Amino acid sequence: MQPFRYHVFACEQQKPEGAPCCAARGAGQVLEALRREVGARGLVEVVQVTACGSLGLCEHGPNLVVYPEGVWYSGVSEADVPEIVRSHFQEGTPVARLAQTDPAAVYAEILKSREKMSAARRAQEASGAVPDDLSERMRAFQESRVILTALELDLFTAVGDGGGAAEVAAKLGAVPRSTEMLLNALVSLRLLAKRDGVFRNSPAAARYFTAGSRDNARPALLHTAHLWQRWSTLTECVRVGTAVARGEIAGRGEDWTEAFIAAMHRNASERAPLVVGAVGAQTASRMLDVGGGSGAYSIAFALANPALRADVLDLPAVGPIAQRHIERAGVADRVTVRAGDLRSGRLGEGYDLAFISAICHMLSPAENLDLLRRSREALSPGGRVVIQDFILEPDKTSPRFAALFALNMLVGTRGGSSYSEPEYAAWLGEAGFAEIRRVRLPGITGLMIGLRP
Repeated sequence: MQPFRYHVFACEQQKPEGAPCCAARGAGQVLEALRREVGARGLVEVVQVTACGSLGLCEHGPNLVVYPEGVWYSGVSEADVPEIVRSHFQEGTPVARLAQTDPAAVYAEILKSREKMSAARRAQEASGAVPDDLSERMRAFQESRVILTALELDLFTAVGDGGGAAEVAAKLGAVPRSTEMLLNALVSLRLLAKRDGVFRNSPAAARYFTAGSRDNARPALLHTAHLWQRWSTLTECVRVGTAVARGEIAGRGEDWTEAFIAAMHRNASERAPLVVGAVGAQTASRMLDVGGGSGAYSIAFALANPALRADVLDLPAVGPIAQRHIERAGVADRVTVRAGDLRSGRLGEGYDLAFISAICHMLSPAENLDLLRRSREALSPGGRVVIQDFILEPDKTSPRFAALFALNMLVGTRGGSSYSEPEYAAWLGEAGFAEIRRVRLPGITGLMIGLRP
């Protein structure tokens, strides 16, 4: 079977530092260039590009293998890619200067490389040393901290179109020596490039981390930076069973609130089309968005249904932020903001849809049951409650994101956690809902839906 005219396997194997591998020689850039060039020449239906593990010629990477001919290319650079695509894939002529021509030599080198790696693994196992992948996972916080510090300093904006360490440090109000260390580390992470002492943003950094970029995610990502201190208390939180650094949104300061709501808005805007499609905007006319934050979901439902009216219930500190988003979306005549605390008091009445997104994980089981009871009271007969959250499988060990997020709630809330489908179903049933069901969505969140009889 040959679904594509050409199938390219590109080694992207990352090995421990110091060990020769394609990734260390720029395989990632070659792979990106290959996909880009194939797309630019209109060959996506002719050429399939697949990233793969080690091809065994580690000393000569980056390596590619092209089938059906079985042409092995070694030492491929980003600059070689246009020639390979044009000559081999369009004209049918392999690029001889990059191709391996001695099958026996290739085979022998692959076997030699394989034995070398096997010997290294055996030696490491015999020594009792911690495996490389586990060590890297334990040190992963270092890379995270480098990026978060760069975001906090707004370093990528300071780099702009390029600058030396002293120039960037002056923009940041920092010291050149330490700024250069940080810049060099970011180059090692491929978020910056360095040439002749001048640092420049990578395409990804320029797109997502710089002021003025359409896709600038820095305001939202600052929420991740704010989580750093709370996660450093995890050990003590496990000992005592709850967060040791407490504080509600209203008391965390304007900067924290802005970053938190920006992060929630970015996530919600991405998920909203899936949710609206699964729930059905046309089946509701009056919606209560409980703890609605920026109002992203109310906005999405209102845009999908011109007859729908929505109330966004959230804390007074959040209201002005939501109002800005609502006005920008042009639905201020149908989406209103109402100040309130979802943890207590009546939620209103006469709604046919109560939407509770990214709220239940902040609350304890007892608080969730109470919220669902009050949500039922706010609904008209036949109305629905829709919960969106990170839903764990019954044994609570997967999905991994939800299992880790439970700890995020441990360090940040009094009694919050990630919860499983059976737990949500039990609370909904006890709160008086019927026809309870789970809706699985692509991505990290799902829905639990219940009907008020």
